[in-house]
Amino acid sequence: MRVRTTLVGTTALLLSAALAGPAVAATGPGAGAGHGHGATREAVEAAVRAGVPGVTATAKDAQGTWSTTAGTGDLRTGAPRSAADRYRVGSITKTFVATVLLQLEAEGRLSLDDTVDTWLPGVVRGHGHDGRRITVRRLLDHTSGVYSYTADEGFARRYFLKDGFFQHRYDTLTPGDLVAIALKHEPDFAPGTSWSYSNTNYVLAGMVIEKVTGHSYATEIRHRIIDPLHLTATSVPGAKVTVPRPSSRAYSKLTESATGRTYDVTTLNPSLASAAGEMISDSADLDRFYSALLRGKLLPAAQLKEMKTTVKVDGAPNTGYGLGLMDRTLTCGVHIWGHDGGIHGSVSSAVTTADGRHSLAANFNGDWAGDMDAVLEAEFCRQFG
Repeated sequence: MRVRTTLVGTTALLLSAALAGPAVAATGPGAGAGHGHGATREAVEAAVRAGVPGVTATAKDAQGTWSTTAGTGDLRTGAPRSAADRYRVGSITKTFVATVLLQLEAEGRLSLDDTVDTWLPGVVRGHGHDGRRITVRRLLDHTSGVYSYTADEGFARRYFLKDGFFQHRYDTLTPGDLVAIALKHEPDFAPGTSWSYSNTNYVLAGMVIEKVTGHSYATEIRHRIIDPLHLTATSVPGAKVTVPRPSSRAYSKLTESATGRTYDVTTLNPSLASAAGEMISDSADLDRFYSALLRGKLLPAAQLKEMKTTVKVDGAPNTGYGLGLMDRTLTCGVHIWGHDGGIHGSVSSAVTTADGRHSLAANFNGDWAGDMDAVLEAEFCRQFG
């Protein structure tokens, strides 16, 4: 079972949806027969048959870089998806945020065992929440118990469902606004006693980065990760509502089911996601990032070990959650490390093997259909030419 780690927790990814456009042949280096990614190509095309408008995926391994696309990038014009598409990566942002905090720990500028209140005094208080009892580590591995603001019914109606989305899609929300929504609710549990995925944890983590460094979390990600790795398609957009080109359109039903009209939701103000999920990237950049991370190019060995120390994820026996990093054991026994991400009209996964030598990043430009797990299983367990 795959743990749901998308930002948009109110819209289920269902497998039944209207059939989308025809598949497009694999593109890019190594796309031909014999490269060993035939099963992945089939899984990508199956996602389109299941209802995803379009898919883009890029893998990197010892044989080089391989990309495939299927389906449609623009339902109005019929333009296909591109291997170079930039897209909103949702909660994949969390790995970038956790990496920055672990770098700060390595520099001696904070401890993961610092309380949230040490850096954000008085911010996490109310309805049983108490930042004096929650550590930075517990934010990063989702054992804090802090309520997720995206689970708030009012927030969901305003930003995830049709009527509210079209009225509020360009609202600018501050991290403080998002935390305040969470604190209207009681904690899910006492800190350290259980696990529950909470987007509020990473909004707070972004705020801690700003307090420690004097810079926004976006500035620190650019300085520490994007620029050194030359991630030319990766950005932290803040309140910018568009996705840079090249890119495809993003689509949603804006309901809790897979039925009804399909809406173009490409433009929105990603401040509603903040440090929990606002970033934009492409598949090649995500492969490069996760490969560099697992190969120890971004963190010292001690911090990478901490990042890879996982806690049990309830309901997902083959998945552990570390510090902004998921460990998944596939049916063939292969361990892959990475993160999933979802935001309006965009569902992504970016993973790599433990040695960082075989990576895959993929994106669906629709949020109501398709099986991303099947794509991962195909790439790492069922390759053929």
